[in-house]
Amino acid sequence: MKNPSVRLSVSALALSLSAGWALSAAPALAQDAAPVAGQPSSVPTPAPRSVPSSFADLANRLLPSVVNVSTSAVLKPVKTDDKGPDSSDPDGPQVPPFQQGSPLEKFFHDYLKHKPAPNHPPRRQQALGSGFIIDASGIIVTNNHVIEGADQVSVTLQDGTEMPARIVGRDSQVDLAVLEVKPKRPLPTVPLGRSDKARIGDWVLAIGNPFGLNGTVTAGIISSRGRNVEHGLYDDYIQTDAAINRGNSGGPLFNLSGEVIGINTLIYGGSGGDSIGIGFAIPADDARGIIDQLRRTGHVSRGWMGLKFQDVTNDIAETLDFRKPDGSNGKGTLISEIDPKGPAAKAGLEVGDIITRVNDQDVTGQTMPRIIAAILPGTQAQLTVWHKGALKTLPITLAQSPTPPDMPPSDTHQPEHRHAALGELGVTVSAIDADARTQYALSDDQRGVLVSRVEAGSPAASRGIVEGNVITQVGQDQINTPDDFAKAVQGLHERKKTEALLLVQDDDGLRWVPVPFLGN
Repeated sequence: MKNPSVRLSVSALALSLSAGWALSAAPALAQDAAPVAGQPSSVPTPAPRSVPSSFADLANRLLPSVVNVSTSAVLKPVKTDDKGPDSSDPDGPQVPPFQQGSPLEKFFHDYLKHKPAPNHPPRRQQALGSGFIIDASGIIVTNNHVIEGADQVSVTLQDGTEMPARIVGRDSQVDLAVLEVKPKRPLPTVPLGRSDKARIGDWVLAIGNPFGLNGTVTAGIISSRGRNVEHGLYDDYIQTDAAINRGNSGGPLFNLSGEVIGINTLIYGGSGGDSIGIGFAIPADDARGIIDQLRRTGHVSRGWMGLKFQDVTNDIAETLDFRKPDGSNGKGTLISEIDPKGPAAKAGLEVGDIITRVNDQDVTGQTMPRIIAAILPGTQAQLTVWHKGALKTLPITLAQSPTPPDMPPSDTHQPEHRHAALGELGVTVSAIDADARTQYALSDDQRGVLVSRVEAGSPAASRGIVEGNVITQVGQDQINTPDDFAKAVQGLHERKKTEALLLVQDDDGLRWVPVPFLGN
């Protein structure tokens, strides 16, 4: 995080603000006073806009759609280089020179390296956040940082019902994630509203679980729009003074129509993470397309132009004599570098050009990244470009962003059957879970099934398959569960095949291994 004073509002107890206010405006003049003869009558004071006397009815309607998101993750040992002359960090405590191989040497080395003792259960860390339901079938939106690194995710409804959740997709660039639960009945939902119509000064409600206090409602106004707090490339936050604290992350920011216009994500706070009245939410209009992609594919594909740019300031516009038709200084993005193999170079853009519009949208240095990222790779866009004093239009076909997308972990929702024994191959495979990831140093997004047992003298053993290998494909079929594996092997039998071609992953990488069926 670039700005140390901005905090992610995840995990953990703030007092909720009362939702009821009763405000009235004192009359400027006594209405029953008769006008004095010869004096001009007073100018009528416009009636103040209606202010809600209570948010109770609105909160009562919205609370069932907001959930508590609880995560658990195994603390994996950190690999560090041995820097000190005695295998310890030279800036830390030094290990006494015990005899090599002695129990004391091993004890001190393991202790200082934070290595768990053999057969010691792995340490776990817990975290809490918030989320909201957008589909009655069990689709929930939250922040990516709420569930990042988690191997177990659960969701608790307002009525106390707790359900395991599967991570459908996540995106660290904008900090969004989509979860799925399997409820026994349709769940209450809330719609995504049009955040671009929200105005500074509008009332908003924030609902979440600050410091683990479920169903906390706070109220305030929109303090500002389009905030860039240097948290990421796509900053465009709604700022609010509605109290937001740690644990509010992923919770909704509502307008008075009960629509979600923002997803609460960041706070400015003290060292304890307490609210000081400055919170930030991802606008719903920015989140809508990302949520749709996450639901469809599990990750986000972003457009890429292959250039670097900066905002056109007034000084830059004055120096370049770059002006609007009305004579005021122009706005746009000034190109500072172009990738010679990227789409911008192919479209004919040059260093020093100023992009003023992308399709029908005006752009600045702040809005350009979001606008380009929202265009799918392979799509053609029309650029309005100021080039050496004249405007021209250039078509450009965007490429896929070189930044790899965030893939969801595969084991947050364990399959019904966690093991499958394939006697004709001589292997037993298991679903990949948190313990397997820790034991075999598997990544969070590892796909496939774990080889948990290999029969001695079996076809699998003869082809070098061992416990701890991961099987990711059978022929052209990708597999993620033991049932997938068993179904793929059964399909080979039905096609009268005599062996299974397995894509096996070990410490050296991926390799194809043909394994004959027993008796062939």
